[in-house]
Amino acid sequence: MTMIEKISADSLLGGRSVLRRAPRSGLEWVDIVRHGISSQALDSMLKSIAISQSELAQALDIPERTLARRKREGVFSREESAKLLRLARVAARAAEVFEDLDLAIGWLKVPAAALGDATPLSLLDTDIGADSVMDTLGRIEHGVFA
Repeated sequence: MTMIEKISADSLLGGRSVLRRAPRSGLEWVDIVRHGISSQALDSMLKSIAISQSELAQALDIPERTLARRKREGVFSREESAKLLRLARVAARAAEVFEDLDLAIGWLKVPAAALGDATPLSLLDTDIGADSVMDTLGRIEHGVFA
């Protein structure tokens, strides 16, 4: 997938067919997270960012068995939905900065000196880690780490 089509968090999560609407604001995302994101978003995310379910479970800090159970149940909890959205937002931002989803996903998987040699993906299990990754993406966009 290239930047010919805009990569967004909702598109990575499966878009309108999975989310049942196209959220346009943070407040609309709050409502979606509170009601739980459909477990179909998991398959969409795995396909979109080309990582294994095990890597995704680690990045989200959700046990693989829980992910498998949520797939059967059909919906993520509020907390799990928030974690899935956080990953989608970071991946979409990285795709915007690198102007290519494949390059962005590659960057998420490689240790970054600006992040204490941690992989950006490994920091997404916490809000503070995700904020650090987003800050680093902003710096890259402005040429500070380029």
